[in-house]
Amino acid sequence: MAWTVTYDLEEFRAAAGGFLRARPARHTTLLTVVSSLVAAGSGRYGDQPPVYGWWTGAGPVEGAFLCTPPYPPLLSELSGEAARELARTLARDGERQITGVNAGRETAETFATAWEALTGAVSGVEQAHRLYRLDGLTPPDPAPPGRPRTATTADRDLLITWCEGFTRETGALRGDVAALVDDKLAHGGIALWELDGRPVACAGITRTVAEMARVALVYTPPELRGRGYAGAATAAVSRAARDAGVKEILLFTDVANLTSNALYQRLGYRPLEDHLVLSFSSASSASSTSSASSTSSASSTSSASSTSSASSASSAGRRDPEQGHPS
Repeated sequence: MAWTVTYDLEEFRAAAGGFLRARPARHTTLLTVVSSLVAAGSGRYGDQPPVYGWWTGAGPVEGAFLCTPPYPPLLSELSGEAARELARTLARDGERQITGVNAGRETAETFATAWEALTGAVSGVEQAHRLYRLDGLTPPDPAPPGRPRTATTADRDLLITWCEGFTRETGALRGDVAALVDDKLAHGGIALWELDGRPVACAGITRTVAEMARVALVYTPPELRGRGYAGAATAAVSRAARDAGVKEILLFTDVANLTSNALYQRLGYRPLEDHLVLSFSSASSASSTSSASSTSSASSTSSASSTSSASSASSAGRRDPEQGHPS
């Protein structure tokens, strides 16, 4: 059994496409990233060329990964053997700097353990997400005032500003925010909630791949939060996808954001699986970071405690994470 690694997207699609499309919910981010690369080209996420790979034995493909710098490698569910061998394969290749890993919890932890043993790096949790799948849509009742509409190029500047705010709050978007907005607008992939002709929230959605699409980039400006606009925008984009025949409608949440998780479950989304984005650093860097963190923890705890109540009240409208990788 071995990994085949390539820079050729079409070769990857030919070899691993069937494997990925066979379980579209489990492979949601891999599928939507590939879809964006096909539509927008290999420079969609950055200047460095993406790399792809698939794991095979005597039979069909049993695993896949891709890496679009500056984002960490994105892995399908892998056996322990495949995850460890992928770590060895990437560690031998000096062309790419591996800064972390993005995968389902078990696969991410297995890869990270192998990477630490091979390189001496130390891993830490950067993001923890829960994948949800829509069961039966239950729109907010009562709904907030306003109505949904599909964003157009006339909304581009506003959406860029909102995505920049999303980035400052989540750190989830590392590439060109304008390119992300343009990519979404190109396929009608952003719904706005509008009040008296003024956009007050947005909810994005990926291209449909294998009858699956994923809600992402849910955002409300800070001054407009706590009014139900994010939930209404999410319900609107979810309904539009269902009406268009999409069979599996998904979204990720921040596991720690209890408000957001509760909101999406009220809308009819049900938990499917957990994912981790782990970051790698050298042992010396990790040690110095830990020391600095412990020095400041006493003062920060008091401040965090005093602000947590206000923060949680509006957190549902703040963000819907892109699971470590926009698509």
